[in-house]
Amino acid sequence: MSDGANRLHVIVFANEKGGTGKSTTAVHTAIALAAKGARVSCFDLDHRQRTMGRYLDNRALTMKRSGRELPMPRYETHDGETMAAFSDSLDRLSYEADFLVIDTPGRDDKFARIAVTNADTLVTPMNDSFVDFDLIGQVDPETFRVSKPSFYSEMIWESRKRRAKSDGETIDWVVLRNRVQHIEARNMKRVSDAIDQLSKRVGFRVISGLSERVIYRELFPQGLTMLDSGEFGGMVLSHVAARQELREMMAGLALPEPVLPLFA
Repeated sequence: MSDGANRLHVIVFANEKGGTGKSTTAVHTAIALAAKGARVSCFDLDHRQRTMGRYLDNRALTMKRSGRELPMPRYETHDGETMAAFSDSLDRLSYEADFLVIDTPGRDDKFARIAVTNADTLVTPMNDSFVDFDLIGQVDPETFRVSKPSFYSEMIWESRKRRAKSDGETIDWVVLRNRVQHIEARNMKRVSDAIDQLSKRVGFRVISGLSERVIYRELFPQGLTMLDSGEFGGMVLSHVAARQELREMMAGLALPEPVLPLFA
């Protein structure tokens, strides 16, 4: 999927567990890139939940209703059935795009596995709990030290090896710590230590994501993001903090800068 000729960079959000803020983070990432002038496409592989697709549907309706132009990526939702439809969508979305943002289902899925293998940046959002950590690794119940990587981590490891063998490229695997509580607790420290241990063992980077805030749920019906909140209402202190979180997350992802045209 990643084509050096048009500098396409594929960003895949993948986690086989729901409720980690995966789709919200994927949409905010796509809009943040589009706001910088990048040509962005989005592909929702979760035809059941269809959160990314519905989010962007809502955004398109808000633009139509308000008469305002907002940063807007191209997007499609996969039917979940045929490889032909999957390939056709990839061709359309990849054409003349700088970034392709793919949101995968919260379950094992053959199309998600293909997307992961072809990712340039693989983002796995997780909450700060051992319930979520169990997706990527297991810990000793007494010492809380990592005992072994999970099946999911081993699958990502194999995907990275296949990618390196096929085209010599590497997958930058980023574990995104979403919904981190503001008060440090003993359990959070244990989870943080376990993540750091496992990152050295299986080779992923760890960055901070988005906190648990009501504003993210309130923005969904209009398809808006924190980058748009100033356009449609006043900014309170918590909104300013959320926008700063988003900026820091984008910096942590360390995505390539889009090559913008000389004349808009």
